[in-house]
Amino acid sequence: MAKALSLAEIRKRAGNFVSEWRNEPGEERQQAQSFIRDLLSVFGITKTKAGLYEKRAQRSSTGRQGFIDALIPGLCLIEMKSSGKNLEQAELQALDYVDDLSEIEAPRWVITCDFHSFRVLDLHAEDHDTELFALDDFPLHIEALAFLAGYQTHSFGDAHQEAASIQAAGLMAELYEQLEGSGYTDHEASVFLVRTLFSLYADDAGVWERDSYFEFIETRTNKDGSDLGSQLAMLYQTMSRPEKHRQKNLDPIMARFPYVNGGIFAEPLAIPAFSSSMRDTLLKACGFNWSEISPAIFGSLFQAVKDRTARRTLGEHYTTETNILKTINPLFMDELRERFAAAANSPLKLKRLRRDLGDLRILDPACGCGNFLVVAYRELRELDLKILERLQALGDTSEVPALFFTKDNLSVTLEHIAGIEIEEWPARIAATALHLVDHQANQKMQMTLGKAPDPLPLDMVETIHVGNALHDDWTEIFTPGPHVRIVGNPPFIGHKTRSTDQAEELREVWGRKDIGRLDYVTGWYKKAADYFAGTLGGRFAFVSTNSIAQGEPVPALFGHLFDSGWRIRFAHQTFAWTSEAPGAAVVHCVIVGFDREPKSPATLFTYTSVKAPPQAVPAETINGYLIAGPNVLVEQRRSPLSAHLPSTTFGNMPRDGGHLLVEVDELSDVKADARAAKYLRPFVGARELIHSQERWCLWLVDLDPADVSASPVLRQRLEAVRAFRQREDSAASTRKMAETPHLFGQRSQPEVQYICIPRHFSETRRYATVKQFSPEVICGDANFKAPDPDGLLFGLISSSMFLAWQKAVGGRIKSDLRFSNTLVWNNFPLPDLPQDKRAEIIAAGQQILSARELFPFRSLADHYNPLAMDPTLIKAHSQLDRAVDKAFGLKRTQDSESDRQAQLFDLIATMSDPSLRF
Repeated sequence: MAKALSLAEIRKRAGNFVSEWRNEPGEERQQAQSFIRDLLSVFGITKTKAGLYEKRAQRSSTGRQGFIDALIPGLCLIEMKSSGKNLEQAELQALDYVDDLSEIEAPRWVITCDFHSFRVLDLHAEDHDTELFALDDFPLHIEALAFLAGYQTHSFGDAHQEAASIQAAGLMAELYEQLEGSGYTDHEASVFLVRTLFSLYADDAGVWERDSYFEFIETRTNKDGSDLGSQLAMLYQTMSRPEKHRQKNLDPIMARFPYVNGGIFAEPLAIPAFSSSMRDTLLKACGFNWSEISPAIFGSLFQAVKDRTARRTLGEHYTTETNILKTINPLFMDELRERFAAAANSPLKLKRLRRDLGDLRILDPACGCGNFLVVAYRELRELDLKILERLQALGDTSEVPALFFTKDNLSVTLEHIAGIEIEEWPARIAATALHLVDHQANQKMQMTLGKAPDPLPLDMVETIHVGNALHDDWTEIFTPGPHVRIVGNPPFIGHKTRSTDQAEELREVWGRKDIGRLDYVTGWYKKAADYFAGTLGGRFAFVSTNSIAQGEPVPALFGHLFDSGWRIRFAHQTFAWTSEAPGAAVVHCVIVGFDREPKSPATLFTYTSVKAPPQAVPAETINGYLIAGPNVLVEQRRSPLSAHLPSTTFGNMPRDGGHLLVEVDELSDVKADARAAKYLRPFVGARELIHSQERWCLWLVDLDPADVSASPVLRQRLEAVRAFRQREDSAASTRKMAETPHLFGQRSQPEVQYICIPRHFSETRRYATVKQFSPEVICGDANFKAPDPDGLLFGLISSSMFLAWQKAVGGRIKSDLRFSNTLVWNNFPLPDLPQDKRAEIIAAGQQILSARELFPFRSLADHYNPLAMDPTLIKAHSQLDRAVDKAFGLKRTQDSESDRQAQLFDLIATMSDPSLRF
């Protein structure tokens, strides 16, 4: 059986190699190839395998042709020199050759040797680390070359792993396209690809003797691909059977493959039909170094290869490990690492921590291809290894058996990790990815402790369940308890895009008919809270679109969770999440983690921009708006909370089919009609407000009927309005409006100077784009309006304080802020204003208007371009902020939006109904 070599066996072989070559003269021309073959055989690579000897290549510095002494594609290049030659010069020559290699051939390591000294360069290391050692010391430095036997030495989740994973997914996409074109069913293609993935990975990662799979395809199948399908079917069937149950007359190379188990090769499949090009694609895949991939990243990419559109942009469709760790670390890993650091000198505490690791259970009820589970398992195994390593350093070897380290000696196993996934394909990938990361963890243990569980046969991964998480009973997977951690990234589906079935699922989960604006993801929050009902402890955290912490849905979701005794343990405010979903590479998300441990500190992660790194801020309380402040839930109000604020209402709604509005190109015709012209008024919608575009309307509230009879323009337009409102598909209220076609459908024009507020604010601007108008300017229903005779409202809404409130409690359209009179304005906690503070705000607002008037032809969009605000306008806003901040009780102007929001929530907690607080 072709088993992977242990480090002990490699070390023994290295000693024999040194003995054989110690006294050789070391002539490059005569002995180089023999030396290389013997060196590679130390690590199980025979001369029939992937070592390419005397490969022709071009030197990038000179353009001349030369020969690489040996190349293992995607892994390493070996350059030999005669004894005593300069190895630094040899390394430069080797790097010259590297520049001429294809992306798949390009190695990670460069080995140069003069028969008596080795120089090993890691091209992926940040500083291109180099290790030097003598031939006699080779057995002491085998870890430097352990990558030749498939042992992992790279950092998980780094840029090179991401790049390698993208390349690997591209190769899988090529295979899938050809399988798809051959008529293989989708299910069979899925199973076949998973088996091929495992075999390619095992060939490079030390699961069995390196390049056995490559050798089998190269030497045992016809070049035209005619027998490749049948040979692979036979090989995969062989790996599903223990050696003692196999046929006695198997092909010797096939018989060398070990018993794999794990369910990967168990299902019978139809034999696929291959062509020569499909065989070439598979051999090309064999030439890639699959040990470089990240199971978490690759899993996301592998999931996307079956989507034709996603295949064209595979690099976009994965979730970075950095983003996954934003959820896993604060939910449980940070605490475990802190305990490890605190217990570093206490064997008793280290052993207790190890027992607690063994009690943990991780459930992802929307696991997809398993990337959260893969990273969680890897991090837990990494910590377990550090505990064992530290115990050995303290002289305590009781946790590591003297002879064999088996699965039973592990504190963390695959049985402790579980997921629910609605589709079979990603669920199958998740199970396979867990096998791969388990092998990587065992390899690292072998490298560190010198012993680890045998890689084969695999255990069955029976904890990835295909089903609907909102229907399934999670308690059947893990018994609820204090050591369960629920984590994941449920579907990004908003209340407007959820299907009828999904809406019905939410009603069932929430147990009510009215689910309002609740996003689909809230079903997972409710299920998690219900799962832990009646138990102590337990934690859960989900990635969600940021809409769950905005506007109307906040009380519906967080009110229930707070009522049930949960508090926010940590939260990431809005940031850009890289998603594996095809066609949705970036989404604005939040992460919210819950526990019932009020004595432990909470942490709020803030972002200066959606793509900036997070900054951790300790918080006494994090509320449902993901603000460090009192747990106040802001409900819609019919009237303003503050007595100093008038009501804001929608502008006037034409409901006219465009016939009461007058565009620029229509103005001259209307003005030419004297009867119609006297009813012309400037009209301001959101576009006209922000971009200073001109538009007019016919405002006919004081219409003289005689003017209609005498005006062709009025008659034609009013007839068109009536026809529009009388259409069969119009609402009953619209058809009623047809009785008065000269009037706007809804109207409430102020009789004094008013403030005009757009329904939506751009998230990129520093201040709200609002403006004052006189009563003759008609406000359209794309805006809100409120009487503002003295300019107080203009000052308040133009302040950073108001925008901080808008961002905290208002909803959004995509990323733009959505103003609401009932939710945002009516709850704006403006405190009592003495006359002097009121006057100060009004005066500061006037300074802003004066600063705008310095450039009268600029639109609000131009004035508030975040990259080009005029210094005078910036200064005026700073003066306004000082006045408003002081009125709201801040002792000095704060540049921090979070400070303002904290003060606002303190104020509303004082001013509003105490029942809104938790």
